[in-house]
Amino acid sequence: WEHGVDVRTEYDRRDGEGKFIDPPSRDCTMVIEVTDPFGEPRIHKNFPGGPEELEVYRQEVVEGIHDHWVDPTDPDKWTYTYHERLYRYSPTEDLDDPQAPRLNSVNQMEYVVNKAAARHYSRRIQAITWMPTADPQTTDPPCLQRLWFRLLEDDAGELVLNLNTHWRSRDAYKAWFMNAFALTDLQRKIAAEVSLRLGRPVRLGRYVDISDSFHIYGSYFSAFGPELEKMRKDPDYRKRAWPSDYPAVLEMIEETHRKLQEDPDYMRGSPA
Repeated sequence: WEHGVDVRTEYDRRDGEGKFIDPPSRDCTMVIEVTDPFGEPRIHKNFPGGPEELEVYRQEVVEGIHDHWVDPTDPDKWTYTYHERLYRYSPTEDLDDPQAPRLNSVNQMEYVVNKAAARHYSRRIQAITWMPTADPQTTDPPCLQRLWFRLLEDDAGELVLNLNTHWRSRDAYKAWFMNAFALTDLQRKIAAEVSLRLGRPVRLGRYVDISDSFHIYGSYFSAFGPELEKMRKDPDYRKRAWPSDYPAVLEMIEETHRKLQEDPDYMRGSPA
């Protein structure tokens, strides 16, 4: 916010004369390390959204509840979900053409688990999302580019699963928290699957989040500025966060599960 560069974006609004309405975005390259991804309190109160939106997004990334929205025959289609790219990666040359040939689907997360179980010290435990044959031509290409997992033994000989995520572009204000929340839950899921395969404990290690363009859009400044001032006046984040087992949060998550069972298209929006 204080040291980022001012950069125009393709999303900045203009008036009828073509002049910019929004100020330039504030942009930087960012590396964030979360040493304890499941430390509590884990859910920030002030991210744009709420526990319902967070749970829907978590299930979208981890469980694939919105993969059916990736449909070239639907004019309102999505061109991807992260789950679809990670679990059914199938490159094509045209995401808009249902008849365009595709390569055989690859379950990259199955590979991640298999490789981690077979060679836990491997540096090849990764998965990608980008389709160089098709994504550059789309209006909404994936921001997440790559997941890189690393299994290491601690001083006691226990396996620890670390995760690095690499992002092309990142909406720091409206997307980062939900992205990180969902991806660390995927990290938890993979650790459990590797543990089951190996027959030994695998605990969660640190999460590292690398963004080439970590930005706050100019149109968000009026909303973001006051939130930042609150944090400056009182830096104790515990006052602005809920633990995962907070009763109101659990109640809203349970209600979200019910709504999703009734309507698989609940909260349909744009991929983040």
